Amino acid sequence: MSYDRIIHVAVGVVINRQQEILISQRHIDSHQGSLWEFPGGKKESQESIEAALQREFVEELGIKPIEFFPFAKILHHYAEKTVLLDVWLITQYRGEEIGREGQVIEWCPITDLRPQNFPIANQAIIKKLQTPRKLAITPNIDKSESIRSLFDRYAEMGIQLVQFQQTHLCENDYLSWFDNAQSIAKNHGLRLLYNQSLRGYKDEWNVGFHANSHVLDLLTERPISDQLLFSASCRNLKELQHAEKLAADFVTLSPICPNAKCWKEQELGWEKFRDLASQVSLPVYALGGLSENDSDIALESGAFGIAGTFAFTC
Repeated sequence: MSYDRIIHVAVGVVINRQQEILISQRHIDSHQGSLWEFPGGKKESQESIEAALQREFVEELGIKPIEFFPFAKILHHYAEKTVLLDVWLITQYRGEEIGREGQVIEWCPITDLRPQNFPIANQAIIKKLQTPRKLAITPNIDKSESIRSLFDRYAEMGIQLVQFQQTHLCENDYLSWFDNAQSIAKNHGLRLLYNQSLRGYKDEWNVGFHANSHVLDLLTERPISDQLLFSASCRNLKELQHAEKLAADFVTLSPICPNAKCWKEQELGWEKFRDLASQVSLPVYALGGLSENDSDIALESGAFGIAGTFAFTC
C-alpha cells in the first residue's frame, strides 16, 4: 500500500452560540453518498489552506469565514490515497448559508452528531467536538469524603468533564482517593481525568489522563489509548507544540488572569492567548482567573472552552 499521494483538504466546523454545527449531506451518487460531512474541499496548488477554506465555503455554502482557528489535523489512509484533513473551527462568517451545489444542509446540536452517519475520516472530528466545553479542575480538599459534595455541585451546574487534581496528596493517597472519585463520578455522569504520575495510572480504569507540564516534558509518545482522552497543561508555544506532536486530544493554556492576581509578566491575556492557540491544531481551553461569564470572549479568542479550579465551584 502506497501513501505517496496525499490530498490536503480544508475542512470547516461552523459553530453557533446554540452549540450547533453546520453539516451537509453528500449527494447519493457521490463517493460515500448520503453520509453527512463537515463542509470543505481540496486545497489547490499554490493556495494557502486558509484561502482554500474560504473559497470552498463561498462555492459550497455562499458564506465566507472571517473568524476561524486551527482545530485538528487528521491523516486518514484509504487504499488508493492518503487524505490530510486540515480542520478549522469557524466562529464568524459573512453571508447566509445555502446549499449552492444542491446539497442538503442543516444545523445539528453537537450532542446529536452520530459518527456512524459520517465518513470514517470525519469521526475523529466528532470525538473532539463532543468533548465538553467546560473543564472543572478540582481544588484541594481536606478529606476524601468531601468529593461527593463537590461532584454534587458539578452535576448541578451541568459539568461533565472533571480533572481530578489534588496537589497536596502523595501518590499512594491520591490513588486511594481516585478510586473513590471514580465510583462517585460514575453515579453523577461525570467523565474523569487522572492527574498524577503515569506509573500509577491503570488501564483498567478506562479514564482519561492529564499530563501537567512536568509530565508532559518527559513524554515521548501518547501515553494512553486513542479511545480515551489525553490532555496536557501548557504555558507556552513549545509545550503546545509538544502536546500536538503527542496527539493530545486537548490542552489547557494558562494563565489568562483577567480577574486573578498574578505577576504581570506571567499573564497571557486574550491577545497572546489567541496568538498561541492559533499556532497549533488542537482544542485549547483557556485557564486562569476565569468564570462562566468569560465563555463568549474565550470562544472569540479561539478557545475551545474554559477550564478552572474555582470557576465552577461557587
